[in-house]
Amino acid sequence: MTSTDGYRREDDGAHPPHLSEAYASTALRSPKQPLVRLPHTLTEIHGPAGGGAQLFGPAMADLTRQHGGEPLGQRIIVAGRVRDEDGRPVPGAMIEIWQANAAGRYIHARDQWNAPIDPNFTGMGRVITDEAGRYSFTSIRPGAYPWGNHPNAWRPAHIHLSLLGPAFATRLVTQMYFEGDPLIALDPIAQAVPADARERLVARFDLSLTEPSHALGYAFDIVLRGRDATPMEP
Repeated sequence: MTSTDGYRREDDGAHPPHLSEAYASTALRSPKQPLVRLPHTLTEIHGPAGGGAQLFGPAMADLTRQHGGEPLGQRIIVAGRVRDEDGRPVPGAMIEIWQANAAGRYIHARDQWNAPIDPNFTGMGRVITDEAGRYSFTSIRPGAYPWGNHPNAWRPAHIHLSLLGPAFATRLVTQMYFEGDPLIALDPIAQAVPADARERLVARFDLSLTEPSHALGYAFDIVLRGRDATPMEP
């Protein structure tokens, strides 16, 4: 097992509140009493020796090559760096990926809207940052999908990312959106993020990451804490 010497608790300024009136289900999930800060014990500050690769196995960085055929939709490459609050690279961080397919449907029993399931796309993968904190994965641009928060509600295209560091207390979860999507401005989940931090959730088209005749490239850097932190889910 490995240990973190001084786990710095996250700053709250960039992150969405636990309760957001427009995002209806937060009324059921948000705490009713003031939060109590508990000291970290050995359980929280220790993690598996060798990090995510040893615990979960090798990377699954190409979500389009997990089945016998090609998935439907626009291939994309998402790449960036993971940095800490001081701008230093974070090597060995495992990033879990999950998303809907090109039609906006998840491979999940509770997703029953009438968009097609793609037999060649599961929508799950993982990558591990290198020594410079860099990561990259290939996928399909997800579609928008309806949800029951309010009348005619649609979630913008997004990819869920979960980052697991060297200790069990360091798991952070966020969502990545795509620039130019008009649904972002109408989405209560995205709009729950403070306005000055919202753009940090948007991936930018990057021609240098684009592979000719294969996939569009998008750049998305992740900052774990501090003034420029990427907003994370409560």
